[in-house]
Amino acid sequence: MWQICDDLEAETLALSTVVDSLTEEQWSAPTVAEGWDSHETILHLGSTDLLCHVAVTDPTTFAVMRERLANGEVSAHGLGGPEIQTMTGSQLWEWFLNVRAEMIEGLRNLDPKDRIAWLGPDIGARSLATSRLLETWTHSHDLADTFGCYYPRTDRLRHIAHIGVVTREFSYVNQGLSPPTQPMRVELTSPSGAQWVWGSEDATDRVNSTAYDFCKVITRRVPLHESEVETEGDLATEWMRIAQPWIEPKRISDKA
Repeated sequence: MWQICDDLEAETLALSTVVDSLTEEQWSAPTVAEGWDSHETILHLGSTDLLCHVAVTDPTTFAVMRERLANGEVSAHGLGGPEIQTMTGSQLWEWFLNVRAEMIEGLRNLDPKDRIAWLGPDIGARSLATSRLLETWTHSHDLADTFGCYYPRTDRLRHIAHIGVVTREFSYVNQGLSPPTQPMRVELTSPSGAQWVWGSEDATDRVNSTAYDFCKVITRRVPLHESEVETEGDLATEWMRIAQPWIEPKRISDKA
């Protein structure tokens, strides 16, 4: 837990290099993620962090919050109070940093195998922390790509790549499809040059890529046909077209 939390803090620092120089006009500017502006992007990250903090520190209160969310009584972005919506960008960023620090402190006190009640099925503590890193990296790129900012490519991508691989079955379920049973081989080159491998060596369906390109595809930021990800076998191609490690309404897969 300490390693993933350290990496989550490092990813937060990388995000800070993007938002620190934003003007108030840029805080309200649309990002490359359709329908999102910069302010809402950070509000979303902070609101989900707030939910995560409550989930790991006060399960009873979280159960009430989850029910209110499910019933439409409150939106996730409204959990921090109405004043959040009217904050300036710099004020929102300070609020986010405080919420994130509290969340990480709560996560550090957990055993990696602890089961946490979450928005969907219960989730392991380490997987929950990894999901926060994945979402941070994804939305950080939305902002960096919007404003042409440099964003570092590090071996922290292993966390994101791993959760992408192990949620292969979920990608099908999320689309209302039956998951295939055939094995998959995934071979990625890390930013440091190391090789990361998942799956059987004799699998006929394979994905070969840099870790960065693979993570951009599984987080739905680049469609497969526009990426450098290479697939061998129909099942590998099919998976990469629909891959996503979070719950979302069914979407039309990419065209070849």
